[in-house]
Amino acid sequence: EVQLVESGGGSVQAGGSLRLSCEASGFTDDYAIGWFRQAPGKDLEAVSCFSNNDGRTYYSFSVKDRFAISSDNAKNTVYLQMNGLKPEDTAVYYCAKNLMRSTCVSSAQVHEYAGWGQGTQVTVST
Repeated sequence: EVQLVESGGGSVQAGGSLRLSCEASGFTDDYAIGWFRQAPGKDLEAVSCFSNNDGRTYYSFSVKDRFAISSDNAKNTVYLQMNGLKPEDTAVYYCAKNLMRSTCVSSAQVHEYAGWGQGTQVTVST
């Protein structure tokens, strides 16, 4: 069973940084793991994606050049380094594994992903 557990959220001031972790278990195949976020009253938004077989990454326009995704295969963990945080980055952040693709593509849909964790709250204040 695919399971992912997010951690690393917190409260920071605008301009600050956080590193989120997504610890994965239940699979050994090539993967594409995505980070998503949901702000209060808003839809789930795809933020970033990493695929281990080809090293492909994806970033949404809103976080490109501020966030960086990476992985540590020895720890079965995918990280999301978030720099230059803005109040509009405030949301619950989730990670999940794409069950239909092993590479990141911008057209991937939320329903392709599974193994959602409980999320980790990120709050950015002015």
